[in-house]
Amino acid sequence: MTNYKTRYASSPQAVKKYDTQELRDEFLIENMMKVDELEWVYTHYDRFMVAGLVPVNKKIKLETIDPLKSSFFLERRELGIINVGGSGVITVDGDTYELDHKEALYLGQGNKDVEFSSKDASEPAKFYLNSTPAHKKFPNKKIGTNDVEVIELGSAETANARTLRKYIVNSVVDVCQLQMGMTTIKTGSSWNTMPAHVHDRRMEVYFYFEVPEDQAVCHFMGQPQETRHIWMGNEEAVISPPWSIHSGSGTASYSFIWGMAGENLDYGDMDVCKINELR
Repeated sequence: MTNYKTRYASSPQAVKKYDTQELRDEFLIENMMKVDELEWVYTHYDRFMVAGLVPVNKKIKLETIDPLKSSFFLERRELGIINVGGSGVITVDGDTYELDHKEALYLGQGNKDVEFSSKDASEPAKFYLNSTPAHKKFPNKKIGTNDVEVIELGSAETANARTLRKYIVNSVVDVCQLQMGMTTIKTGSSWNTMPAHVHDRRMEVYFYFEVPEDQAVCHFMGQPQETRHIWMGNEEAVISPPWSIHSGSGTASYSFIWGMAGENLDYGDMDVCKINELR
């Protein structure tokens, strides 16, 4: 079963006036990991798409949706997949890719028949999907945990010690515009992406996971001098417009997957905001 919802772009002037529920309705994506159901959120920020999928009782096929106006999903798109659950299997035009926990797969433009399944229904895969428009076909590529670029960031003294892993970036995989990676907050730290920054050349989506059941992450967004916050639970995502900061602090250690789309593939392309100037 494939469903979709549409999220339209919001201006910073409009967001200043949003109350808590309006903010959550516009940017928060809840209930992402549904059993045997693929539900896309199609955003008007760089036409970025995000979804979660837990195949248990059957194989789930990647199908096109009406907003794409295409005969198959990847006709004019590329797709990134990271598995945050048990072992899973993805078949792509007759080829089979096995994805273990925290392994990834990039699928280029033009792939037609894509199916998702779990190796063991009692420990199902949890596929997290990001998709962006593509102008060129690049080869499919699996990215194992040993294939990623690893960067250690922050420090315990500033409560932001974390490990960043680049999965689907142009230094690891040939891509059109999609960028994906994973950041894990170290025990004793709480802050991610601090100092905060904006990058007006591209938008971003954060997917928070490994958040303990009775804990939460407070995600910060908005213009640097006009910030807002959204309280988030495990396996929820949040949309970050190009004009917004994207940072968070958790009440326990957690991980998140970041996905980006836009006109610049340079990971370092960002305008850093001074911490003591945030408002």
